[in-house]
Amino acid sequence: MNDTGPPLAKKSVDDPYRDVSLRSLSMREISWAVLILLTLYVCYFSHLGAFGFIGPDEPRYAWIARDMAESGDWVTPRLYGKPWFEKPVLYYWAAGVCFKLFGVNEANARLPSAVCALLATLSLAWLAVRIGGWNAARWVLLLLPSTVGMIGFSHAASTDMPFSAMLSIAMVCAAVVLGLVPANYLEEPVFRRTKKAIYLSLALFGFFLGLAVLAKGPAALILAGGAMLLWAASTRRWLDALRLFHPVSVGTFFLTCLPWYVLCARRNPEFFRVFIIEHNFRRYLTPEFQHIQPFWYYLPITILALLPWVFWLAWFITGDGRKERGQHRAQILFLAGWSVYPVLFFSLSKSKLPGYILPAVLPLGFLISLAVRRTLKSTHAFGCYVLGLIGALLLVSPGWIFFSKVHVRGPLVSLYIIVATVGGLLVIGAALLRQTRAGLTFSVVLVLFLLNLVYVSLSKLDPQLSARSCARQIGVERAANTYSFKLQRSWQYQLSFYLHREIAEWSPNVAVEATVVTSERNLEELERSAQIVAVISKQSPQAEVVVVRPLLTKPLL
Repeated sequence: MNDTGPPLAKKSVDDPYRDVSLRSLSMREISWAVLILLTLYVCYFSHLGAFGFIGPDEPRYAWIARDMAESGDWVTPRLYGKPWFEKPVLYYWAAGVCFKLFGVNEANARLPSAVCALLATLSLAWLAVRIGGWNAARWVLLLLPSTVGMIGFSHAASTDMPFSAMLSIAMVCAAVVLGLVPANYLEEPVFRRTKKAIYLSLALFGFFLGLAVLAKGPAALILAGGAMLLWAASTRRWLDALRLFHPVSVGTFFLTCLPWYVLCARRNPEFFRVFIIEHNFRRYLTPEFQHIQPFWYYLPITILALLPWVFWLAWFITGDGRKERGQHRAQILFLAGWSVYPVLFFSLSKSKLPGYILPAVLPLGFLISLAVRRTLKSTHAFGCYVLGLIGALLLVSPGWIFFSKVHVRGPLVSLYIIVATVGGLLVIGAALLRQTRAGLTFSVVLVLFLLNLVYVSLSKLDPQLSARSCARQIGVERAANTYSFKLQRSWQYQLSFYLHREIAEWSPNVAVEATVVTSERNLEELERSAQIVAVISKQSPQAEVVVVRPLLTKPLL
């Protein structure tokens, strides 16, 4: 391979402390920096408000955040005026502050997730600099953000990304405490750590773990503890793992998360019963919440979340990947435990949702970047095979258009098909020519271009995906007299958010003319119970807007 990296001893190439002043930067380094900034923006911040709220969670969480900003009560989460203890408060605080500062809209509701994704990525890039130098960090900054999972959840107004990001930053701090992070990646064989660095790492570990508990509850403690248990068992470094229970970390942890839990419990006596028992233990141990999936559910979900770069993980089962020794082996085992434990833990849960696996996506993305760096520094043909698979995946990626239930057509779709086909063939060509580094870099650029086309296409499909357009058709003047009729749960929550009131179910007992939102499938049933006076909107078969009045009944003789 002609893309073999420079020798490890050449400090001027990979040393994270080399001179990086603007004068010393070459055009090649500036190009890498521009590509990294473009990747972070496109994957995390671009088109945050291109489409309305999707699913039932986004409008509910955004409603609670807006209620906090409007009412000034930053302790008790409320949905439609009633306490709502499904999740803790961190996301609501962040979104509420964004609403206060920048206004209430979809982009600001999703901004906390995007910022958290960025912070987690930067913390992993810092870890990569320490472990593998600038080359490893570069691939973290390019490949992790452009995975399906990071793109999707950074664009979601939900608790999943804030939770996973805070937990990931805490785990990076834990790696420092455990002695897995050198001051310089060339430092061998013993890592030197000052007391100041250790105490700071302990404090930050407790702080970010506390934020993770504020984001989603005790799952943060279980995932962090389980990952540490796997690492200690595989390395037999039990005493090192116990360092994380230092009074500094324990103290900062409780100072971070305990005040809100105490305040909320004092104001709401039912808080611990509803949140801890119902939404944690019963959600995990029983199928009560109807999110039932098979045991192996998270295997395909994890693979999907790591596309298009997931194939690089195969490096760790090759001969070169299994040769890690000493501290490098301990580092890999730490990342492996951090990645594997969430998959194992949530596979045993009776309730399974895709977002539960996000805490595993970040360390797996880090491992992908390490595999890329070490493959590019070897003469093994493994990188060419993986690049060929990535090219084939990009080549067939337009397949989602033909299998989508949503009507996707137009010139942008045609452009996507052409670019994906030509680009995929070029990546395969680079693999055949053994130009792994150039082919992988081109793949990142291609993904960014295709991603922008997807963003624009989704914005055009907004009426079919969200109730935002439907609410605009109803307007402020009709909002107070609007009802739903057998509407999907997600559209019901979305409509309530956009009309700023809880939408009640229409029944024949409504004795006045009213605006009703129903699906195309249930419109015929509505017509048997009411007279359709006017049709306001038929933009989506999921939410048709009509004006109805009660049927006239003949008086009894």
